[in-house]
Amino acid sequence: MSLFHPHSCSNPFISVSTDSGANPTADTNSSNDLCFKDSKQRIKKMFNQIELSVSSYDTAWVAMVPSPTSHCNPCFPACLNWLLDNQLPNGSWGPCRPHPLLIKDTLSSTLACVLALRRWGVGEEHMTKGLRFIESHFCSASDESQLTPIGFDIIFSGMVEYARDLNLNLPLRSTDIDVLFHKRDLQLRRENSKGREAYLAYVSEGIGKHQDWEMVMKYQRKNGSLFNSPSATAATLSHLPNSGCLHYLTALLDKFENAVPTLHPFHVFPRLCMLETVESLGIGQHFREEITSVLDETYRCWLQGEEEIFLDLPTCALAFRILRVNGYDVSSALAGFAEEHFFNSLGGYLKDLDAVVELFRASQMIIHPNEQLLEKHISWTSHFLKQELSNTSKCAYKHKQNIMQKVNDALEFPHYASLERLVYRRNIVNYDVDDIRMLKSSYSSLSIGNKDFLRLAVEDFNACQSIYREELKQLERWVREKRLDKLKFARQKLAYCYFSAAATLCSPELSDARLTWAKNGVLTTVVDDFFDVGGSEDELLNLIQLVEKQDLDVSIDCCSEEVEIIYSALDNTISEIGEKAIAWQGRNIKTHVSEIWLDLLRSMLQEAQWSKEKAVPTVDEYMRNGYISFALGPIILPALYFVGPRLSEAVVKSGEYSLLFRHVSTCGRLLNDIHSFKRESMEGKLNAVSLHIIHGTNSVTEDHVNQELKHLIEERRRELHRLVLQKNDSIVPRQCKELFWKMSKVLHLFYMKDDGFTSHEMANAVNAVIHEPILVDQL
Repeated sequence: MSLFHPHSCSNPFISVSTDSGANPTADTNSSNDLCFKDSKQRIKKMFNQIELSVSSYDTAWVAMVPSPTSHCNPCFPACLNWLLDNQLPNGSWGPCRPHPLLIKDTLSSTLACVLALRRWGVGEEHMTKGLRFIESHFCSASDESQLTPIGFDIIFSGMVEYARDLNLNLPLRSTDIDVLFHKRDLQLRRENSKGREAYLAYVSEGIGKHQDWEMVMKYQRKNGSLFNSPSATAATLSHLPNSGCLHYLTALLDKFENAVPTLHPFHVFPRLCMLETVESLGIGQHFREEITSVLDETYRCWLQGEEEIFLDLPTCALAFRILRVNGYDVSSALAGFAEEHFFNSLGGYLKDLDAVVELFRASQMIIHPNEQLLEKHISWTSHFLKQELSNTSKCAYKHKQNIMQKVNDALEFPHYASLERLVYRRNIVNYDVDDIRMLKSSYSSLSIGNKDFLRLAVEDFNACQSIYREELKQLERWVREKRLDKLKFARQKLAYCYFSAAATLCSPELSDARLTWAKNGVLTTVVDDFFDVGGSEDELLNLIQLVEKQDLDVSIDCCSEEVEIIYSALDNTISEIGEKAIAWQGRNIKTHVSEIWLDLLRSMLQEAQWSKEKAVPTVDEYMRNGYISFALGPIILPALYFVGPRLSEAVVKSGEYSLLFRHVSTCGRLLNDIHSFKRESMEGKLNAVSLHIIHGTNSVTEDHVNQELKHLIEERRRELHRLVLQKNDSIVPRQCKELFWKMSKVLHLFYMKDDGFTSHEMANAVNAVIHEPILVDQL
C-alpha cells in the first residue's frame, strides 16, 4: 500500500484494488510503437486499481477522534504520527503539487492539522510553523479568485472557534475573525430546506458544538459513514459515540494504514470516469474488455441500489447516462437531486460545476415520454450553467479553463448534435492531465487526469486522420473519373459529404462504409440538383427508366450527356457496392441498392410534378413522399452492409428497420424545411412549413408552425434514440442502428443554427477532422 508523503511527492496516491483477477493483454493490432503499447498497458491496469490522493485535511480530523476508552488519548495515533511526518517545508499541509489557486484548500488543511496537534499536545514546532503559514497567507481566505473548498466559510471559521476552545492563539486580527464569523452566521441563518440540512450535516466539523448531531445521524450510510466523508464521520464520532462511525473509520485505517483520502468508498465514479475518458478521447476501441467489465459492474451496483451511486450526484448522473447510452435498462434515479436541493444548499453542489454539467448531460438522455423530471433538470441546469459561463465575477472558475470549456461544450453541442471526431478533437485539445477536483479538500486521481490517455489519443487521432486524407484523395479521383465535376448545375460538396462520414464512422476498418456513404452523398446531391434545376421532365423520366431497366447501352438510351454522366456514375456505384458487400455479407446487394435509388428518384419526380402542376398536396401526402425525397436512403442504407453484422432479408424488410429510417428522415426533412422556408417561398416552392400554414386556420403563423414542427422533431429524435438503445424485441444489430443515430447527429449539427451550418464553420470542421493533425507541443 503506497501512501503520499508531501515533502517527497514521490507517489501522492492511495491505491485501491478493484479487480485483481483481470489479465490484460496487448492488442496485436495496435501500433508497433513501444510508447503506444506501454500507454495502453498502463491504462488497462488502471481500470483495476484506482489511485486517489491523500487528504491531510481529513486525516487531521480522523486524528482528532478520542479513544472510546480514554478521551485523553487519540483513537487513531497513526494519523497523528502521519501529520508529524508530513508537514511541508513552508509549514503547511495540503496538496502535494502546490497550485496558486489552492491556497484556501491549503489554509483549511493546515489549520485542521494544527488543531489535531494542539488537541493532543504534540508537535509544538510543527504548530508554530503551521501558524506562521496561516498568518502569511490568510488574505487568501477571502480571495474570490481562489478555488474554494465546499463549505469553506463554515468550516474554516468553525475551526477558528475550535482553536479558541483549545486556547490556541491564532495570529489573526480580531476584525478578520469577526468577518469570518459574520459570513458563517449569515449562511447558518438561511431558510431551512432538505438540501440545506444535508449540506449542513456534510460540513458538520465546521459547526462543531453548535451542531444538531441527532439530525446529522439521519444521513448515516450503511457503511457507518456520513456522506462517505472521513472528516464529517470523524467530527460526528468526536461529539457522539457511535459504533457505525467507529467501524467505518477503523476499517478505513485498516485499509489505508495511517492516512485517509477525502472520500471513501471511491470505486464506481473513477472507473466510470476512465470509461468516459477513453470513449470521449476516441480510444475506447483499445479497451473493449475493460469497458464491458465497468459497464456490467456498474449495472450490478445500480440494480443493488448501491449508496455510492444513488447518494452522490456526479456518480448517479454519470452512471445513468453511460448505462442508458450503452443500452442498459435503467430508469431515471435523479429525482433526489431536485432544483431546490442546489439553490438552497448554501453553495454545496453549486461550487461543483462538474456535478451540474453531469446532471445536465444525463438529463438529455430522455427516451420515454413520461420522463418529465429529466425535462425539468435540463431547464434549470442549462439556465444555471449559462449564468456561470457569463458571470465574470467568478474569477476562480474563469482561471480554471478546463471546467469552463466543459460547460461551454455541453451547452453548445448537445448529445444529439455531437459528431464523434469533432468531440474527440475538442476533448483532446482541452484535456487536463493535472485535473484536480474539489470537495472539502482537493483531490486528484490518475484515473481522472493522466498523460497516458492524452498520448494514446493524439497518436490514434492523427493515425486515423492520415487514413481519411487518403480516402478523400481517392474520392476526388472518383469524381473526376465519373465526370461529375462537368455537371455545371450540380453543387460540389464532396468534402462535406466525406466529412460527415469520417466524423461519424471513425474506425479505420470502416473504410468501405465511409466511401459508400460519401459517394452516395455526392450522387444524391447531384441528382437533387438535377431534379431541382438541371434536368427537363424528359431527362428526369429517362434517368428513372434507365435505373429501372439497367444493362443498357448508355450511348443510345441516354437522351442527353447529363443523363449519361449521372446514370453511368449511378450504375457503376451501385454495382461496385453490390460486389463489395459480398465480402461483408456473403451476397450481392445490388438489387436492394437499386431499389433504394429508385424510391428516391420516384419521390423526387413526384415533387417535380407537384411543382410543375402547382399542386398543393396535404401535409400527410407531402411527408409520406418527403421523408424519402430528403435523400438519406442511398447514404445510410447501403452503408449498413459495411459496419460489421450480416443483415438478412428479414432484417432489411422488418418494421424496425423501416421505422428507424422513417424517424431519421422525418427529422431531416422537417429540419431542412424549417430552415429553407423563406428561400423556398420566394422561389414558389412548397414545403412542410408552408403546407401547415395553407391547411391551417388563418391564425396559424410561421412561428407557431415552427414550434409545432420542432416539437415533432424532438419526439421523433427521442423515439429514434429509444429504438437505437432498445435491446429487447430488436432484430436490427446495434452497430447498424447506431448509423441512423449518427446520421441524426449530422443533421442536427448542420441545422443547429438559424442559418444552418455556415460555410465558415463547415470548412473549419472539415479541416479539424481531415486535414489538421493535433500537435503535441500545442497541448
